[in-house]
Amino acid sequence: MKQLITLAVLCSSLFCFSQTIEIDSLMVQLAYQKQDSSKVDTSLRLVKALYEAKSYKKALTYIDNTERLSKSLNHTKGIADVNYYKALIYSQNNDYYNAIDGYNKSRKYYRQLGDTLGIAKVNNSIGLIEIKRGNYHVGLENSLSAIQTFETRHLLDELSSAYNNLAEAYYNTFQIDKALEFNIKALNVRKQLRDSSGIKTSTKNIALLYSERKEHRRAIEYYEEVLSLINPNTDQALKGEILPRIGSEYLQFKDYEKAADYLVDGLKFNRKIKNDDGILRALNAVGELNMQLNKVKLAELQLDEAYTIASRVNNKTELLKNYRLRKELDSTNGKFQNAFYWQGKYFELKTELDKANQPKIPIDTDIIKEEVTDDIVDDDFNAIAIQEKEQASKEELKKLKAISYILIAAFLIVSTILLLIYLKRKNTLKFNEELKEKNEQIKLQNEVFSEQTKHLEEINKVKDRLFSIVSHDLKDSISSIKGFIDLLKEDSISREEFYNLIPELSENADNASSLLFNLLNWSKSQMQNLEPKPELFNIQEVFHNKMSLVEQKVEQKRIVLIDESHRDFIYADKRMIEIVIQNLITNAVKFTRVGDVITVSNTDHDGKALLLVEDTGVGISRENVDKLFQNGTFTTTGTNNEKGTGLGLAICKELVELNGGRIWVESTPNVGSKFYVELPKIKPTE
Repeated sequence: MKQLITLAVLCSSLFCFSQTIEIDSLMVQLAYQKQDSSKVDTSLRLVKALYEAKSYKKALTYIDNTERLSKSLNHTKGIADVNYYKALIYSQNNDYYNAIDGYNKSRKYYRQLGDTLGIAKVNNSIGLIEIKRGNYHVGLENSLSAIQTFETRHLLDELSSAYNNLAEAYYNTFQIDKALEFNIKALNVRKQLRDSSGIKTSTKNIALLYSERKEHRRAIEYYEEVLSLINPNTDQALKGEILPRIGSEYLQFKDYEKAADYLVDGLKFNRKIKNDDGILRALNAVGELNMQLNKVKLAELQLDEAYTIASRVNNKTELLKNYRLRKELDSTNGKFQNAFYWQGKYFELKTELDKANQPKIPIDTDIIKEEVTDDIVDDDFNAIAIQEKEQASKEELKKLKAISYILIAAFLIVSTILLLIYLKRKNTLKFNEELKEKNEQIKLQNEVFSEQTKHLEEINKVKDRLFSIVSHDLKDSISSIKGFIDLLKEDSISREEFYNLIPELSENADNASSLLFNLLNWSKSQMQNLEPKPELFNIQEVFHNKMSLVEQKVEQKRIVLIDESHRDFIYADKRMIEIVIQNLITNAVKFTRVGDVITVSNTDHDGKALLLVEDTGVGISRENVDKLFQNGTFTTTGTNNEKGTGLGLAICKELVELNGGRIWVESTPNVGSKFYVELPKIKPTE
C-alpha cells in the first residue's frame, strides 16, 4: 500500500514538473520572437499551459499582451482564442458576466473565420455557465448546439463536458429520462478517456437516477460498479455514501438480509472515518429496516441519533426522511399526537425543499451584446470602410424604395379581395355556427337519453332478478313456518316434537327477516332516498351490538368469535354503518364451518378508520370476488345451507360510498376472507 501511495505522489510530481518545464520553455521562446503571428501562436500555447496549471493571474497578464498584439496584426484567430481563454478564467473565478462577455466576443470572431469547432466550444462553455446560473433553458440550447460538432469530430474531452452539462440541466428541469440518457453517454465517453474520477461520478449519477425511477435492481448494479472502482485511500467518503445507498435499495424490495449487510457495514465504516453524512444516511436506513422488522425500540434509538446528527450538520434531505420515519414509528406505537407533530415538521420542510429545488432563473438573463467596434483598427481603414458602407447604403435604399412601391400596390389589391371574401363569408360562418350549436345540443340530448335508457334497462334486469329471488326464498321460508304451525294445529306432532323443531323454525324466520331487511334497504337505495346523516359515534359499540345478534348462531356452529375492536370514533351515518357491519358479520357466520374463527377489529390508517371482518371459512374464488358487490348477480348458500339474496354486499358498497368511504375484499378459497371498510374519522373538508 505504501508503495502505491509513493508511486502516485511520484507520478503527480513528474506531471507538475513537466508542466513547469513546458511553461519555462515557452516563456523563453516568447522573449526572443518577433512581433508577428508566430509570436501570437506561441503566446496562446503559453496561455493554455498556464490555464491548465491553474496559474490564472499570470495567464491573464499574457492574455492582455497577446490580445493587443493580435489586434495590431489583425490576427482574427488570435483575438478569438485569447478571448476564449479569458472567458474560461473568468468562469473559473465565478465572474459569469465577464465570462459570457468574453465568450460572445470570441464567438463573433470564430463566425468571421467560419470556425465551427471554435463556435461549438464557446456554445458548450456558455451552456455550462447558464446551467450553473440556473438558466437551464438557455444552457440546454447552447450545449445541444455544440454536441453535433463534437460528435462529428470525435472530440472526447469536449463531449464529456457537454454530455455532463446536458445531464445536469435535464435533471434540474425534472426530465429524468433525458438526464439518464446523457449521463450514460457521458459515462461511455469517460471510459474511452479513462477518466477515473469522471467514470465514478457518472456511474453514481446513473445509479441515483435509476433509484428515482424506482428501478432498484438497476440502481444496485451501478452502485456496486462504483464500489468496485473506489480507491480505498482517496475515495473513503464516496464509499461511505454508497454502502448505505445500496442497503436502502435492497430494502425497497424487502431483501432484509442483504439490506442489513450493507447498512451495518456502511454504519461501521462511516463511524470509523467520522463521516457525519454517511452515519446519518445509514442510521435512517437501518431505522427503517428495523421498523419493517417490528424492532420498534431499536428503530427509535437509531432514528433519535439520526435526528441529532441531521440537526447538527443541517442535512435537510436526510432530516426530511427522518421526520417521515418518526411519524410512521409514532403512528405504529399509537403516539398519535407525536405523529401529528412530526407530520407537520415533514410538510414544512418538504415545502421549503421543493421551493429550493425549483429552477432558479436569474433576473438578469439578457444576452450580453457583443462588441462591434475595434479600438486598435487603423483610422484609414475605418474611413474607407465607412465610404464603402455609405455607397452600399444608397444603392440599397433605391432598391428598397422600388420594392416598397410594389408591395404597397400588392397590399391594396389583396386587401380589397380579402374584404370582399370576408363580407361574403361572414353570413355563411354565422349560419354554420348556429347549425353547429344546434347539432351539439341534439348530440348532448341523445347522450342523456341513451344513458337514461341504459340505466332503466339495468334496473329492470335487477327487478326481474329480485322477483325471482323473493318469490323463491320467501315462499320456502314462509311455507316452512306455516307447515310447522299447521302440524301443531292439527295435533300431528306433539308439543315436545315441536319444541325440538323450534331452532329450524327460528332459522327460517331469520332468513325471511334478513331477506326483507336487505330488500328494503336495496329498494331505498335504488329509489335514491338514502341521504346520509353523518355524526361522530364509537365504532366499538356498533361491533358489540351486532356481534350480540349472532351469538346463538355462533354457538350452534361452534365458531370462535374474537373481538379485537377498540374505542374509536367515526364520522358517518351510524344507521347505515350498522347495516354494513351486520351484513359483514352475518356473512362471516354464514360461510364459516364448525371450529372456524371470526375476528373483528379496527385500526387507524392514514387518518381514516379501517374496519376489518375476517374469517377462516370457505373463502371465495377469484372469478366470484368480482361479482360480490354487484346488484343481485351473485349468491351462494352457507355452510349450513343458509340462503342469501345476493343484495347484502351490494347494499354495503352503496352505503359505504354514500359516507365517503370504500369497501373491498381479499379472499382465498378454503383459507378464508377479509372484508375491509375504510371510513372518515372527521368531517371532510369541502
